[in-house]
Amino acid sequence: MHIDLHTHSTASDGTDTPAELMRNAAAAGLDVVALTDHDSVRGHAEAIAALPEGLTLVTGAELSCRMDGVGLHMLAYLFDPDEPELARERELVRDDRVPRAQTMVRKLQALGVPVEWEQVARIAGDGSVGRPHIATALVELGVVETVSDAFTPEWLANGGRAYAEKHELDPFEAIRLVKAAGGVTVFAHPLAVKRGEVVPEASIARFAAAGLDGIEVDHMDHDEPTRARLRGLAKELGLLATGSSDYHGSRKTVRLGEYTTDPEIYGEITRRATGAFPVPGAGGPRPV
Repeated sequence: MHIDLHTHSTASDGTDTPAELMRNAAAAGLDVVALTDHDSVRGHAEAIAALPEGLTLVTGAELSCRMDGVGLHMLAYLFDPDEPELARERELVRDDRVPRAQTMVRKLQALGVPVEWEQVARIAGDGSVGRPHIATALVELGVVETVSDAFTPEWLANGGRAYAEKHELDPFEAIRLVKAAGGVTVFAHPLAVKRGEVVPEASIARFAAAGLDGIEVDHMDHDEPTRARLRGLAKELGLLATGSSDYHGSRKTVRLGEYTTDPEIYGEITRRATGAFPVPGAGGPRPV
């Protein structure tokens, strides 16, 4: 089985619609794909309707969190999307995205970058506006060469010159909320130092004690020594070790299924979840 547990659609900051993402996942040879848009479940219905036969969808979201000034993301899988407390927190985060992005646009303008809010809003479309949309605007303007180049201290990285904070969950509260909604939590790209400051390993141990289920080990922003270190940490703390592409369509160079999760780990995730269940595809023929 080929299992990719971290992807994004136009419901947040990917470039594939949820339906396109499902078709592309099947064409890439995946058996299981998780749709984990930022703080949103808006793409799930479209993805389910478009699921090709032979592809299974894991519903989820990537929750924006912050602890001691450090931003981090929690992947939440197979939770009840209608659970009111978690739904309310997701809405608070989404509602803060527009004023936060507008603040970053103003900071860029003060730095001499001729970016306009209308340009960023056009790029975001119906998605939840975020830094990748602003980064795409910088690429369009020729300020940086790639989206990744915008995520530096010079521009949009955590604490960067044009960075602005938004409403974010406390990670311990995120773990509690997801568990109360019957879901499973995995700490996304925990040691992706190229993105900015990361939390210390001691904090990961505290998350584990609070009920964290796993950590994302195999990821494009982790080099081989980091993956080995995280795999050892997962074993030490009794955490599940996952692998995922963090696919954003054309906004990143990573391919669907470039990093994957072991089927036994996937099985354990589904066993622990009670809020929702994987959706088997029956919407049409699998692409060849």
